[in-house]
Amino acid sequence: MKLLLDENLPKRLKLDFPLHEVYTVRDKSWNGIKNGSLLQLMLAEDFDALITFDKNLQHQQNFLKYSVTVFVLQAHINTYEVLTKLTDKVNVFLNEQQLSAGPIIISENK
Repeated sequence: MKLLLDENLPKRLKLDFPLHEVYTVRDKSWNGIKNGSLLQLMLAEDFDALITFDKNLQHQQNFLKYSVTVFVLQAHINTYEVLTKLTDKVNVFLNEQQLSAGPIIISENK
């Protein structure tokens, strides 16, 4: 699958998804692009999912309009040491090969 890591995530998180094609927002030179435009760019370049730390994204976008999965990582801080503990949960979804459009909340409390 083709994944995009949002700019609010440590780039080292790419290493946690070795079976997938992973880019960061910085890799694509998409820094500072608003969420709606970012989702449109993702669709144009055939991305399957966005991984973000932006808890507001799920409330700001109409996911009937965007056929992309958004993994929202919820943790007390967005450091690699904390977020890497959530990537196994993301990989479970990715291994299913059938992702639904819209937000999937991945929390350190679940």
